Order: sequence, then C-alpha cells, then structure tokens
Amino acid sequence: MNTKQDKSGMIYTAGAYILWGFLPIYWKLLDDVSPGETLAHRILWSFIFMFLIVLFMRRWPDFIHEWKQLLHNKKKLFGISLATIVISINWLTFIWAVNSNHVVQASLGYYINPLISILLGIIVLKESFSSRQVLSIILAAIGVIYLTFSYGVFPWVSLLLAVSFGLYGLLKKKVDIGPMIGLTIETMLIVPIAVLYLVLLPNNTFQFVSFLSTTNLLLMGAGIMTAVPLLLFANGAKRISLAMVGFLQYIAPTLMLFLGVFLYNETFTSAHLIAFLFIWIALINFMLASYQRPIRRNAKI
Repeated sequence: MNTKQDKSGMIYTAGAYILWGFLPIYWKLLDDVSPGETLAHRILWSFIFMFLIVLFMRRWPDFIHEWKQLLHNKKKLFGISLATIVISINWLTFIWAVNSNHVVQASLGYYINPLISILLGIIVLKESFSSRQVLSIILAAIGVIYLTFSYGVFPWVSLLLAVSFGLYGLLKKKVDIGPMIGLTIETMLIVPIAVLYLVLLPNNTFQFVSFLSTTNLLLMGAGIMTAVPLLLFANGAKRISLAMVGFLQYIAPTLMLFLGVFLYNETFTSAHLIAFLFIWIALINFMLASYQRPIRRNAKI
C-alpha cells in the first residue's frame, strides 16, 4: 500500500465518519416529520439513489448476479433480510433519538458499539480475545450500569443503537456482499413496506403539489445522506489498515457528543461524565491490547 493510497483512504474514511457525526443536524431539520415517516422516506430514496448509482457505475451485472445467488441460497437470503430489519431498527432509533433530544445517548451508543461487536464475536463467532480486551467490555458495562443507577434512567437508546448496529455488522459478515450492492438489495427488500406505509399514512408530509418544498427536498436527500458516507467508507477502508479504521470510527460519536452538549444543550451531568470516562478508558485499553495481540479466530466466518 503506497502513501498516496494511505492519504486518500484516510480522507475518504474520515469524510464518511464526519458525515455520520453531523447526521443529527440533518435529522433535526426534519423534526416536524414523524420518525416513522422519515424512516420510510430514507428507505425509499436510499433505494432509488443506490439503484441509480449501480446503473451509473455499470454494476448492474453484479447486482443481478448477487440477487440470483441470494434466490438460490435461502440461508443467505434470510441473513440479508434479517440485516435489513436490524438496520431499519437502528435507523428508526437514531432518528427518534435525535428528534427527541437524545443525541448524547446516541453518541454513547456508537462509543459502545465496537465493544458490543467484540462481545458478539466471542459469543457467535467464537473469536478469542485477551483478558485485557475482555476487561474493556466489563469497564464499558460498569459505565452503563453506573449511568443507569446514578441518573435513574436506563440508557436503552444507547444499547439499542449499539446492539442493532453490532448485529448488522455480524450479519453482513455472514452474508458477505459488497457495500454498494448490499445496500441496494437491503433497501429493495424493505422498500415495498416503506411505500405501503407512506400510502396508508393519513397525513403524509411529502406533498407532490409543492414538490420542491424544503421538507420534500430534505426527505429525498435522506437517500443521499445514507448512501454517500457508505460509499466513502467502502472506498476508504480498503486503502488503510484496520487499526486506522478503528481509530477513525470514534470521530462520529465524538462529533455527536459535542453536538448534543454544545449545540442542542442536552443534559450532561457528572454521572454522564463518569460513564463516558469508563467507556473511553475501555476503548483505549482495547485498542492498546489489540495492537499488542492480534485477534485469533477459531471459527471461520
């Protein structure tokens, strides 16, 4: 891997995480639209945008090939269908969290996510980790438990985001389809439900008589805001080391945390600070342990 590839890879990957980090600002612009309707439009316009990208980049044969493979492999089809449901839950939870003033909880969820992925790796994939890496999971759990008892509210938003995205990553590993074709197929599978929801919705925010209204454009833009970071990440991650990807991924939750506290003036008490400190220490400990000892897999993915 040459220096030019490293530099472009870092730019693409960091760009993806920066866009993901600022995504709460976009959903805040749609806070007058219900989370369910926003999700339905996100699915619909993501499918349309990704379908056009597949055509533009001449990936149609790849799309047809993967779809035929899925139809002949029921286990794989079930896996990607389940991944579609899980990521839809993740999207809905995140949209609801942002528009219900829980951006700080959302950021906590994405800080926890890598540790949830580790736990899933141990339980499902039978991956072997060092005692220091397991300690990271315990420290993160202490942080969550402390926040629950000190603040008096269980951070279900954080855990639902972390677990759903962790499960999505696990299922994507099992299915093994590229990000571009994968997202196109995933949204295609669920777009009929999204369209049906929008048709049956009594008070649809999207108005064809005012097609170019701000709200309409924002709803249509949800597809672009979903696809562009993913495409940047797909092009960037393959050019840099996994360790660098692991480091850059904390850009997004850090930006979300700053947005929640400083832009949206959400509550950030000493209990939050202590909980986050446990999470941050856990993450630093895990990264240091990972550099010293590579993960050994006992089960083939």
